[in-house]
Amino acid sequence: MTSSPDPDSERKPVVDPDVIAAAEALSMADDDIDDSAYSSGLPGILGVVDTVIARIEAVLLATGVLLMALNTTANVVGRFGFGRSLYFSEEVNTALIVLITFAGISYAARHGRHIRMSAFFDALPFRARKFAMFVISAVTAVVMLALAWYAFDYVMTQAQRGRVLPALQIPNWWILVWAPLGFFLTGLQYALTAIKNVIDPAIWLSTSTLEGYDHNDEEEV
Repeated sequence: MTSSPDPDSERKPVVDPDVIAAAEALSMADDDIDDSAYSSGLPGILGVVDTVIARIEAVLLATGVLLMALNTTANVVGRFGFGRSLYFSEEVNTALIVLITFAGISYAARHGRHIRMSAFFDALPFRARKFAMFVISAVTAVVMLALAWYAFDYVMTQAQRGRVLPALQIPNWWILVWAPLGFFLTGLQYALTAIKNVIDPAIWLSTSTLEGYDHNDEEEV
């Protein structure tokens, strides 16, 4: 006795093998955390925006990590080699932590590496998962852009108060500007992900990361 074909599976679009191959190549690049050769899969101006965001993230993260390592190393050498720590080291590291954190949330969004609670999502059929991913990306983009606005307003409030850092003697708001920038870049990234899920037949966690299931609803190994 032969079983009747699943109507839902027949309606699912067949994902272009070239798309899957490109996504797997990007995924391998993600594992190496190397964005120097990043190429967006979005068309036209959207691809340009995505690539520019990738470059900004790479510069901010690389600069932040390198400066933090240099600052920490110099402070240790000064403390144990010359008996005197760098008086501004703690404030510099605080500023760099803020930079790395908010640049990192945009980076994680572009690589689809934010924590997801996907028990209900994974149980849905293909079309429902695709629609849910579009809604999730669009709503998250709105939330991130709203947080960017409130963070910008907070930075402007701090600037008006005129407070300065005790050691560096620079305005306190200078180290806070990364918060609205990070939220804004993350919002753009989720917005691009929503668009990608509209124009592409596959399900995308981000502009460069496919969902971990193929069109037959079987989990990829």
